[in-house]
Amino acid sequence: MPASFPETAISTERLLLRPLEEGDVPELVAMMADDLVLSWTDVPQPFTRGHALRWVRRWAPAQRAEGRGIAFAVTEHLTQRLVGLVELRHTDWRLLSTETAYVTASWARGEGYAVEALLGVAQWLFEDRGFHRLELRTAAGNTAAQQVAQKIGCISEGVLRSAWIVRTGEVGSAGEESRSDLILWSLLPEDLEPAPVHRAPFAAVRHG
Repeated sequence: MPASFPETAISTERLLLRPLEEGDVPELVAMMADDLVLSWTDVPQPFTRGHALRWVRRWAPAQRAEGRGIAFAVTEHLTQRLVGLVELRHTDWRLLSTETAYVTASWARGEGYAVEALLGVAQWLFEDRGFHRLELRTAAGNTAAQQVAQKIGCISEGVLRSAWIVRTGEVGSAGEESRSDLILWSLLPEDLEPAPVHRAPFAAVRHG
């Protein structure tokens, strides 16, 4: 039986990160119908209800059960609305290292939710799960993602040349593709700044 993450939820000051549920499907579909998602991710386009259902029912549970990672729905405490996704993947249980990727919904951008969610995940990984390294890769042209990496304390380790494909065109289409460099970022436990006194620390609770 491979090592795996527990089915859990992470609470931060404004957000709850929890397992994906079937009730998230309509907002998942809406979230992926966005120009920035088309440009910077490899999410299928068009992203249909069928894609969302497979993600919730099969892919996310298998990802966790097989020890490859875990996917979190990011929701607001006040409204319970889905505002993003955070995924851990390519997990190495010997090195206690994993990679993160995220999507922020168009209706929730500019609120600092990506930074807050990633910091919550990083604190949980390092303090609760004993991990030693978290990686993040950003396309060379994705300055917003690079700013998020810097705000959570990541260190840029270099460039992976021609390691990604970015897409342009209309949402719902395959789009035109071009190659892009990736910037490799890493976060170690000592890179995290202590949480300010006024900010509630993360809390991890067993889900279900």
